[in-house]
Amino acid sequence: MSKTIEINPVTRVEGHGKVTIHLNDQNQVEESHFHVVEFRGFEKFCEGRLMSEMPVITTRICGICPVSHHLVSAKACDDLLGVDIPPAAKKLRELMHMGQIIHSHALHFFYLAAPDFIFGPAADPAGRNIFGIIGTDPEFARKAIRLRKIGQNIIERIGGRPIHPVTAIPGGMSKPLSHEDRFSISGEVDEAIELAQMGIQVSKQMYEKYADLIPRFAVIKTNYMGLIKEGNLELYDGRLRIIEESGSLLNEFEPGDYLDYLGERVEDWSYMKFPFYKERGYPEGTYRVGPLARLNAADAIGTERANGELAEFKEMGNGGPVHETLYYHYARLIEVLYAAERARELVDDDEIVSRDVRVRVDRQAGEGVGVIEAPRGTLIHHYWADESGMIEKVNLVVATVQNNPSIDRSVNEVAREFVEGDKIGEGALNMVEMAVRCYDPCLSCATHAIGQMPLVIELVAADGLVLDVVERRA
Repeated sequence: MSKTIEINPVTRVEGHGKVTIHLNDQNQVEESHFHVVEFRGFEKFCEGRLMSEMPVITTRICGICPVSHHLVSAKACDDLLGVDIPPAAKKLRELMHMGQIIHSHALHFFYLAAPDFIFGPAADPAGRNIFGIIGTDPEFARKAIRLRKIGQNIIERIGGRPIHPVTAIPGGMSKPLSHEDRFSISGEVDEAIELAQMGIQVSKQMYEKYADLIPRFAVIKTNYMGLIKEGNLELYDGRLRIIEESGSLLNEFEPGDYLDYLGERVEDWSYMKFPFYKERGYPEGTYRVGPLARLNAADAIGTERANGELAEFKEMGNGGPVHETLYYHYARLIEVLYAAERARELVDDDEIVSRDVRVRVDRQAGEGVGVIEAPRGTLIHHYWADESGMIEKVNLVVATVQNNPSIDRSVNEVAREFVEGDKIGEGALNMVEMAVRCYDPCLSCATHAIGQMPLVIELVAADGLVLDVVERRA
């Protein structure tokens, strides 16, 4: 008689999901699935709205990465209108995006991921969190909070708000950067570089401590996709590159052509779709996005310190991509360092305070695609509008959706390795959740649901009998 374990909800993620673990007659894991049980509908909310409203409306998709939706929406509108925005506007948007990368990555690593490594996967969940870190090492916690705050200050100074910014508009930016705001940002970015380097060292110490766990934990070989510019890591603009699991190039293409290369599959256990690279089909065309994928796809990073870290990172792949899922956190911190260094370059550029930040735009019919590398991975906005500038159709392809097949596989691999018997111990439960957290999924971005978001894990027998259920509120 087979059995099923259900984990509901998965904790320390944004959104509502659950995991079901199916056991065979010998109480061994037969298969596991990651389920997203929220309904996706944000695209329909946008139909009938003016295109000029989209950069503000779409920030409401998420309170964690609203900058990414704000900027990619503005880019989609620019594309639809066929305009090229002034150089100063591009630099302001990119600088705001660097603030988003610093803020979001710092939040995920220090608040959501690090407690698992600091206290151990099987530690009491009452203390295995940011408050436990504050209690045991307040100075470390202060630095983590400070890094996130620096990122948020950059967002607020450029975007007008720390959450849900408003200044990116079709045709550029609604306001230039003041000398006062430039001075404020400039006074903090060197500290962000130092704190990012501290975070990288902390992650290396963690990985040394858990060296035996890494090769046993969700090591899945996939294709990888990310934006690149002349082979370098790129987070704001560029071409999309897909490499295969060996590291060989599969394709590079303009972001606006994504529909020619990316397909989507539907499975009956999830509201979330399962994207894949069309040429390879499904599941061979499964690809990953986000920090691990971006570093695997890039040849180099255009800032000195981060590029040195990238070289060390790539050595772990022995000439190919790094497939160990736990290294998502390491890659995330290298990107924080890059974002801080790139912020230094941008704020030192005198053009950043130019008052030439917008061009005139006129309403017209058409379609436009915007692509950006959000903290969690490649984010695509695609709009169709009529001659009055009214939105007729919207397609949003978010990073978590693209990682969905790999999250599902990772959960299955970890459950097979660590779940034993018909009850879920705390250590095994958290190991499954850790597999999900590696991707820093934003299920509210991917499904656009309203309300409280828990995570559930179920353990189910062969006849469908639910043997054990764990439900925790995030």
